[in-house]
Amino acid sequence: MRATPESQSRLAYFELEKLIVTSKLAPGSVVTEKQLIALAGYGRTPVREAIQKLEWQGLMQVRPRAGLQITPLNPTQQAMVLEARRQLEPLATRLMAGNISPTYRKRLIDCAKTMTECSITGDSEGYLAADRHFDEIVEATCPNPFITQALATLQTHSRRFWFHSATRQLLELSVDLHVRVIRALLNGDAAQAEKTMAALVDGLIDYAGTTSVIGKERLQGG
Repeated sequence: MRATPESQSRLAYFELEKLIVTSKLAPGSVVTEKQLIALAGYGRTPVREAIQKLEWQGLMQVRPRAGLQITPLNPTQQAMVLEARRQLEPLATRLMAGNISPTYRKRLIDCAKTMTECSITGDSEGYLAADRHFDEIVEATCPNPFITQALATLQTHSRRFWFHSATRQLLELSVDLHVRVIRALLNGDAAQAEKTMAALVDGLIDYAGTTSVIGKERLQGG
C-alpha cells in the first residue's frame, strides 16, 4: 500500500531524528535541505514537515541564508529532561497497565527480547531503536494523550543524551530497568509499573550525575 503524505512525513521525521540522536548529523553542524532530502530518502514536502517538527522540538535551528543547524548538545539540559520525565512517565505507565491489547502485549515481549539481545552484544543503536518502539507502545496505549504528547519530545532528547553518554554499564542498566517495567505491564500491575518506571528514570538520573563528560567511553553500535 502506497504511503500517504502524512505517513511519509512521519517516516522522514523518524529517519532524521535517528540521525540526530546518533550524531550521524553531528551536534552544531550545518546542513542543507537538499542534504536532508537525500539522507531521509523522501521528497521535499515530507522533509520540510519533518524539519518543522524537529525545529519545534529544539533539535534543529533554521538559520536564514546559512542553512539548518543541528542543535548543539547542552549537558545542563539533561537534568531538566530527566526531571520532567520523572514526573510524567511513571503516571503514563500506570495508566497504560490496564489498557494493553494482545497485539501490544506481543510487541512488549518482542521489545524486551530485542533489548536483552542488544545488552548481550553491546548494540547501542539497536537498543535505541527498541527504546523508541517502547515509547511508541506507551503512546499508543496510554489513555491520556496530553501526557504522551508532552513525553514525546522529552524522550527524543533523552535518547540523544543517552547515546552520547552510553557505556556498556549504562546499556546493561537501561535494559535491566526497562525489562522490569515491561514485566510489570505484562502482569497488569499498575502500581508496580509506576514504581519500576520511576526506578528507571531515577537510575538514569543517578548515572547522569556520575558522568561528567558526554561521550566518555561511548559505545559503538553493532
